[in-house]
Amino acid sequence: MLKHLEIKNYALIEHLSIDFSEGFSVLTGETGSGKSIIMGALALVLGQRADSKTIQEGKQKCVVEATFEIKDYGLEHFFEANDLDFENEIIVRREVQDSGKSRAFINDTPTTLNTLKELTSQLIDIHSQHENLLLTKDSFLLDIVDSVAKNKLLKKDFFEKYTTYKKNLSEFSDLKENAEKIKADRDYAEFQFNQLLDAKLQENEQESLETELAILNHTEEIKNALSGIYDFFEGEQQNSLSKLRELENQLKRIEQYSPALMELSNRMESCRIELKDISGETENLLNTTDFNPNRKAEIEERLNTIYSLQQKHRVDSVAELLILQNKFEQKLQQIDSFDAELEMLQKKVGESFDVMQKTAELLTQKRKSVCEEISKMIEEKLLLLGMPNSQFEVSISEKNEFSPSGKDNVEFLFTANKNGKLKPITDIASGGEMSRVMLSIKSLLISKSYLPTIIFDEIDTGVSGEIAHRMGEIMASIAETTQVISITHLPQIASKGTSHFKVYKFDNELTTITNIVKLSEEERILEVAELLSGKNPSQAAIENAKELLFKA
Repeated sequence: MLKHLEIKNYALIEHLSIDFSEGFSVLTGETGSGKSIIMGALALVLGQRADSKTIQEGKQKCVVEATFEIKDYGLEHFFEANDLDFENEIIVRREVQDSGKSRAFINDTPTTLNTLKELTSQLIDIHSQHENLLLTKDSFLLDIVDSVAKNKLLKKDFFEKYTTYKKNLSEFSDLKENAEKIKADRDYAEFQFNQLLDAKLQENEQESLETELAILNHTEEIKNALSGIYDFFEGEQQNSLSKLRELENQLKRIEQYSPALMELSNRMESCRIELKDISGETENLLNTTDFNPNRKAEIEERLNTIYSLQQKHRVDSVAELLILQNKFEQKLQQIDSFDAELEMLQKKVGESFDVMQKTAELLTQKRKSVCEEISKMIEEKLLLLGMPNSQFEVSISEKNEFSPSGKDNVEFLFTANKNGKLKPITDIASGGEMSRVMLSIKSLLISKSYLPTIIFDEIDTGVSGEIAHRMGEIMASIAETTQVISITHLPQIASKGTSHFKVYKFDNELTTITNIVKLSEEERILEVAELLSGKNPSQAAIENAKELLFKA
């Protein structure tokens, strides 16, 4: 419950302090006195958007502080989850700087705006005349039904299953689209792969073939050179190796006389052996180097194949062609695996859809199970509010597609006339009728929840007389279990409050100031009388005010 509200430097408010009590409190005041300013300041601690323009002129910041008693509302888990100290009485504060920045606090601990909103949404509900427009929103109507059906956990469970289904469906659709794009290129990839595979490419093959072709193209030149070298070493005319052997023998005979001669002899022997080896290899190359036109044709054909593939794929080596071949193979394997992966994902989508659908069906059942209860309770309240012939019905139909809240479409059907045709409430209800319907709905919701405080901000617009009296009675009945604060201009409602506050403004030397005061019994009589007849009420109006207050 809201125990205290303090506002500093907000719009026309310099410093305002209000203590609220249990039961039914009413706020009255002339048009323009600042009632809406107080509500705007309260909205700040409820997490609404901050605007530096609301700071009183000449001040650096405004501060709004609300004290709540929360000991019986089961909020311990919230405080634990947000690492906040739980106390039976908490202070929620919002500060707005002239720079536009704002800060939020819970028990002097800085917190985020979302955390502030989450907490205060469980403590207080503000209903204004503009909220009647919510009756045009499907989500609001659905929330009413779910609140009565106590579907909070089931809705959360459905939303998780809906999210899982949509995620699986998105993955399946993306993979299918990707697969179709890739499959369109399958023939191309398969052709390229097979062409490279058929070529039977091997690492270093190109270099080896190019060397062999160079030899074949210069066979005669090579053989002439090798023949000359071999003749030099071992030919009948020169036989350089034989002459070198004779020289080596001469050194052998004299090497014993000097270390230098021995070293020279050894070097001569090493040279002869190396030249003998060169001669042998030369002879071997000479004997094996033959021009083979068939082999040359084979090599040229093979190299043409390699060169053609390199030019086609814009690479410079067989190694790069083999890398491409591997890539085409992997792409084909990926394409072939799409079918299995798509089948697996499609099964996953189907399973998650079935789970979601079952939960949605359970949601629908629970919603339909309370439709009659809602209709009956609203009609009972409307009867009290002077609409004896009204009919109210909750209609639930199936949507074409699932949404995050299920597959149900909710309509509130209404007629205020006997034997009238039920139509969507927003099509036929007048402003006064809408106010009474919304009050009935709020009364129903509060009876099904544990909301500590509700504020009615001029919900009585469009009603008067006996209807206003009955609206006040309903608010008073709500106040038996929930703290009710009503901002009103109707004496019938103002007289029902257990506490009465007056909002007023006055001028000082510099500016206009809004303030609030709790009225004494005598002051309250005068205020109700002014609501009845205007400024300077007559004695009759005062007596009438006394009677209203006495009856209340």
